[in-house]
Amino acid sequence: QVRLVESGGGTVQTGGSLRLSCAAPGRTLSTYTMGWFRQAPGKEREFVGLIRWTGDVTYYTDSVKGRFTMSRDNSESTVFLQMNSLKSEDTAVYYCAARPYGGSRSITESHYDYWGQGTQVTVSS
Repeated sequence: QVRLVESGGGTVQTGGSLRLSCAAPGRTLSTYTMGWFRQAPGKEREFVGLIRWTGDVTYYTDSVKGRFTMSRDNSESTVFLQMNSLKSEDTAVYYCAARPYGGSRSITESHYDYWGQGTQVTVSS
């Protein structure tokens, strides 16, 4: 079992930035492909991006390309989602997820075995 804990959410104005973190207390995430998903009110949860367990491959949904960047620090067992140029449509609860040795096309919820509890991101105009 892998417990994931997200942090870094909050309220920011349009055009601002936030950095989300996802940690796994007490264990390493170095062999897990990590994904970020989000769920806006009244909508289904959607894929945002992933970083492969090797650290050399990232993949993002079109709506965040060029604005969001994922990175990982395996020594700290933490994965980050840097979000820049935030828009009101980015408002959602953001979840991180983990899949052991996941491939670079792990873009659906069913690909992931472990989930965090979510962190709220609100972008106000």
